[in-house]
Amino acid sequence: MRPADDPFDPAAILGGLYGDGIIGLKGAFDPGWANRLREDIELLFAEALQREGGAVPRGPNRYYVEIHPERLRGFTELATHPWVVAVCEAVLGPAWRIVELGFDVPGPGAMDPPWHRDFPMPAETRIGRRLDSLAFNVTAVDVSEDMGPFEIAPGTQWDPGDDFEDGMFPPEARWARYAARAVRKAPRRGDISARSALTIHRGTANRSAHARPVLVLGVDGPTARNAERHDLQFTPAAFDALPAALRPHLACRVVQTLEPIVQLHQIEGLRMGRM
Repeated sequence: MRPADDPFDPAAILGGLYGDGIIGLKGAFDPGWANRLREDIELLFAEALQREGGAVPRGPNRYYVEIHPERLRGFTELATHPWVVAVCEAVLGPAWRIVELGFDVPGPGAMDPPWHRDFPMPAETRIGRRLDSLAFNVTAVDVSEDMGPFEIAPGTQWDPGDDFEDGMFPPEARWARYAARAVRKAPRRGDISARSALTIHRGTANRSAHARPVLVLGVDGPTARNAERHDLQFTPAAFDALPAALRPHLACRVVQTLEPIVQLHQIEGLRMGRM
């Protein structure tokens, strides 16, 4: 019998994601792995800032960048990590697929964005009461309180959102409810979290002199359609080098030359800096 606090136990995984809407695994990777992650993010971010549409603004000095997995050292280790696989299988079933890889960079001076979810609630959740997608976050730095920690309102993945603007932004009259529930997360290098992107959340103001980069891995179940918003690509050599067990779990194109990613999921309410 698994111990009650076993993070690989399907019951614990389902209880956390269907309950609070977020779970985590501390120390999934060593700090050296996370340091390499930060180096790659910094390089890719500098490149994205030089390319039109490469870095999508999500408020003052806050950006999101989608990337090609083969440009990231450690992608395979993340995508095949036993905990990541266990979470995907428990929540999404055996036919889960990775649809998105990117990173958020809240830099110094980033402000509080509005409370939001990442996309409107699908019918599978609204009617079927079933989660059909997940977002994994991996910090590239040790997060301190002044760096604008991620903030989430547990249990709000079930809020219908009938009066949410664009299905994602609750009215200001509801913000006090989310603030009262809010839990701030301060992960350290090597930690991973998994959440429902429907759980109401936001970054917070970065009052430090340092950026807080965080990697985002998006995963769909068989009925989800988030792959339509993204464009995961691999070159033939990179795809062939992946573990055979991982390849069926990628919603991707295999291309002779990597193409710039046109980011379709821009979340205008964040882009315009509504706060």
